[in-house]
Amino acid sequence: MLYYITGGERSGKSGYAQRLALQLSDTPYYLATSRVWDDDHRKRIDRHIADRDERWTSIEEEKEISKVVKKDSVVVIDCVTLWLTNYYMDTKNDVQLSLSQAKAEFAKLLDINATIIIISNEIGMGVHATTEVGRKFTELQGWMNQHIASHADKAIVMISGIPVEIKESN
Repeated sequence: MLYYITGGERSGKSGYAQRLALQLSDTPYYLATSRVWDDDHRKRIDRHIADRDERWTSIEEEKEISKVVKKDSVVVIDCVTLWLTNYYMDTKNDVQLSLSQAKAEFAKLLDINATIIIISNEIGMGVHATTEVGRKFTELQGWMNQHIASHADKAIVMISGIPVEIKESN
């Protein structure tokens, strides 16, 4: 089962995903995709880990997320935007190569018998990026969001903390 949860910054995506995971499992996994950029970022990550109780197992993986998702598990992947940023930086802002690599990795997730709750951001609904690199990343994010949503069994957009179902497979 693949849940896709999207929305703007601070829209309630992570909280909703975590509550959903705990409804589905007593021992869910939390897969963080953020690259550790500096000591302050490491402290922020540590605070997020501390916010989750003992029921959670935290995993960090920057790009090869399929390698750490266990069969028959419930896992929250947070988030597509940071995951894509890692590809985008490593390919020196090559949108097509980043998209190709991310789609290939995502395809591996679909082969795992697990309940995956994947969080993303709708960055194209915000302020128009003022730099070319920012505009290219917005395109990359939008295309990957569409790709993930097309494979999702259920898709939810969070608006002001309220989940709005936008897709449910029958």
